Amino acid sequence: MSSTKGTETSGSGDIARSLELLWGTGARPSRGPKPALTLDRIVSTAVALADAEGLDAVSMRRLSTELGTGTMSLYRYIPGKAELLDLMLDRVQGESLGDGTATAPADWRLSIECLAREHLALFRRHPWLLKVNQARTVLGPSALRGLELVLGPLRTMGLRDPELISVIIAVQSYTQGIARMELEAAEAVKETGLSDEEFWGRQQPFLEKAMLSGEFPLMASLSEDTFGTDFDHFEFGLKALIDGFQALVSQRSEE
Repeated sequence: MSSTKGTETSGSGDIARSLELLWGTGARPSRGPKPALTLDRIVSTAVALADAEGLDAVSMRRLSTELGTGTMSLYRYIPGKAELLDLMLDRVQGESLGDGTATAPADWRLSIECLAREHLALFRRHPWLLKVNQARTVLGPSALRGLELVLGPLRTMGLRDPELISVIIAVQSYTQGIARMELEAAEAVKETGLSDEEFWGRQQPFLEKAMLSGEFPLMASLSEDTFGTDFDHFEFGLKALIDGFQALVSQRSEE
């Protein structure tokens, strides 16, 4: 189910079986003693393991150890890791929905803000999501409920349906980019053993010499706080994104 090293691909298993399990139409184990496991417990344990150690740590063998059962027992519930991943994705996507009574702000601007913040929070809680190729996501109840929730306020924008989906893609892609930047920065520290301060400190003598050379006048003219950590790039970009959508909505209303 891996497309590249360190990357998993959703929808790479038995799609029909994943859908049966997601929508509750799959056959339950019927033979043998009363099951000590549940599909819900299996998925919850897999998510917790991925959160703690990364997606590579999730295997049917490791999962059986965490659950205190035999590996073959898991196959009575789920065919393998590919289908398990589909269920894990839908499980975490449903976190912001709560008990199903969640509502989106009526104003589309606030709704987009909520979508972006919840999406970023999701990646921060579950960084392993950034290791999953979701180009072909198997759509379960949580995924569809989430789309249903956000489409309500977005319809007031007056855009065509394909454009509304493009709004969602733009917001989620932007947020995913910010989350990936954060994750890669943290991984760089872990893998190199150097803090950000140490890393840039080692380059400082060479950069200072380059700035004094006159070869890079624009870079040399930047203010001292240009690359400071106090500036919130996420908030700045999100506001610019929403302002851009507002300009489009205003333009359409005048046509």
